[in-house]
Amino acid sequence: MGGLWLGLVSAAVFATSGPIARALLEIGWSAGAAVTARIAGAALVLLVPALVQLRGRWSLLRTNARLIVGYGLLALALTQFAYFSAIAHVTVGVALLLEYLGVVLVVLWLWLRHAQRPRRATVAGVALALAGLVLVLDLTGAADVDLVGVLWGLAAACGLAGYFVLSGNVTTGLPPLVLAAGGMTVGGAALGLLGLVGLLPLHVVAADVTLSGASVPWWGALIALVLVSTVVAYTTGIAATRRLGAKLASFVGLVEVLFAIVLAWLLVGELPSLVQLLGGLLIVAGVAAIRYDELVGRRP
Repeated sequence: MGGLWLGLVSAAVFATSGPIARALLEIGWSAGAAVTARIAGAALVLLVPALVQLRGRWSLLRTNARLIVGYGLLALALTQFAYFSAIAHVTVGVALLLEYLGVVLVVLWLWLRHAQRPRRATVAGVALALAGLVLVLDLTGAADVDLVGVLWGLAAACGLAGYFVLSGNVTTGLPPLVLAAGGMTVGGAALGLLGLVGLLPLHVVAADVTLSGASVPWWGALIALVLVSTVVAYTTGIAATRRLGAKLASFVGLVEVLFAIVLAWLLVGELPSLVQLLGGLLIVAGVAAIRYDELVGRRP
């Protein structure tokens, strides 16, 4: 039961990143500045705990250098930058639902790259998720969905797919917290370098943000984004995964979508349309079907 509560806490605090980032974007922060501050700040906080967990086994960093770099660039930097860019154009709920289509991309990747043909439940889950995508976009309805935001959301889905593929490698011997801290260090450094050479806009505005109708200092929102939405989210998520197992923890993680929609409504006054909410339910149901099929199919 402790693992379940940790998983729910992780999903809830992960879901706060969208509304907090949206509040920063609304006062003039660029998506690049918000995600760079988030990743680099979390890397600094996690550095000492990661070194303690590493216990001087520097050879693990050398042998897993490619994994850490790929994790930092694809699973962290690309995913979070694309997600933050998406919420600058569409609602937090829609952006997160688009990102979760990364699970479908994993199915396609395993089929095309490793010839792992999906079973019936997985095919049904993919069909549900794609049907949900059509409703989330609400192409013929009243909802105004920005194409740029949709493309960024789909880019976040590609990054999330990379996250699942890279995180699924359990043969490296690399502690999860070390992988997270190393990836954040690489991702934060890469984003910062792109900002220094002018390829990534890093606009920061020192003004109060509005959350749930109240004025909050920008630095307070940033601290919450780093400590709550990232550090607490990752540490509780890792603890939950160790207690529940990766597959069951991934089911619990789906609750993040619900938390994100509710928090976006409470904190920044965003709420998807009824049709989009129905589409979101279909996407979550499709992802759950894929995960369930994976869980059942791998039982000895």
